[in-house]
Amino acid sequence: MTAAQLSTLRRRTFLWSWLIWTAGFLAFPIAGVAGRAVAGRVDSPTAALVAGLVTGGVIGTGQWLVSRGRLRPLPWILATALGMGVGLLLGATMVGFRTSLADLAVMGALTGAMLGVAQTLALQKQIRRRWWWAVAMPLLWALGWIVTTLAGIPVDEQFTIFGASGAVTFSALSGLLLHGILPVRSAPAGTARIDAAVVGNR
Repeated sequence: MTAAQLSTLRRRTFLWSWLIWTAGFLAFPIAGVAGRAVAGRVDSPTAALVAGLVTGGVIGTGQWLVSRGRLRPLPWILATALGMGVGLLLGATMVGFRTSLADLAVMGALTGAMLGVAQTLALQKQIRRRWWWAVAMPLLWALGWIVTTLAGIPVDEQFTIFGASGAVTFSALSGLLLHGILPVRSAPAGTARIDAAVVGNR
């Protein structure tokens, strides 16, 4: 295979992996419905914690399914559930369960901070730059709520997670970040695998 062909193959592999990850935004509205069905509106600490655990579990499962083998299922799903449960409890409580644009941005940042640390710890320790994920999650989670609010979604209903518009934005940007941390490249036989260049001593 020539250098040009290899470069083209890598671009196609990146694009395909990114599109699959971005399509995983569909897990967010499903997770929101599940969280609301179990805990109702996020209007109390108990509701926030329970809704966060359920919503995070569904999101974590969805992200694992679209990760193309880059994420370990049990650690990632558990970390996402616990991180979002604690994060939503902290964030919603800190803003008094209010739903203004500023309040939701703060809630999102706090949720993302807890979630980002938990998910980063679920990544293999040998992965270089894995803490980029923890740094980015508060910003991306806050952005998801900002986009959803500006899109006119009735956020005053105290949802557990931002809407589809915010989820698409979050998934597209986090997909680029995941590729930077843990890219996928094509194996000689045409199968996808994690790029060993970002992992030490594998």
